[in-house]
Amino acid sequence: MRCFCLLLTLFVLGFTSCGKAQIRSSMFDSTVEKLLSGTVDTISVSGLKQIAGQNEIVLLDSREKREFEVSHLEGAEWVGYTDFDLGSLTSIDTSATIVVYCSVGYRSEKVGEKLKEAGYSNVLNLYGGIFEWVNQNGEVYNSAGETKEVHGYDEKWSLFVQKGKVVLR
Repeated sequence: MRCFCLLLTLFVLGFTSCGKAQIRSSMFDSTVEKLLSGTVDTISVSGLKQIAGQNEIVLLDSREKREFEVSHLEGAEWVGYTDFDLGSLTSIDTSATIVVYCSVGYRSEKVGEKLKEAGYSNVLNLYGGIFEWVNQNGEVYNSAGETKEVHGYDEKWSLFVQKGKVVLR
């Protein structure tokens, strides 16, 4: 138990680095790296912000519907993970730039793999997902407009959300 408490303390302290513009944690990066298999190229939050202003991109949210309803990236289309259906994407050109995201990147990588197998040629996975997006001051939206809420997936994973208001419903 003492070991767990020490690890949790170190984990939390890893997020509280002195005023860095980009909130990062070696534990977060380590966790994401272990989850991702590298089958879909990743794009950073800053990379997405850069190409969003220059190119037309398709944003796909691969979280569950209840997560999407709490908040999502502006203009994102919900495709889900458990309910993902390629048939719902027939209006998207196979050469379009598609950025898929979820909470941290695991589910979006799996959806990205399916997209690539179906012939979509320019698929990217948002590294760190919506958690990294909000941690780097990215805006999120719900049906009423801009919000500060972000779905934390569950109590364990919500520890990675350092900005905004975590919702677990």
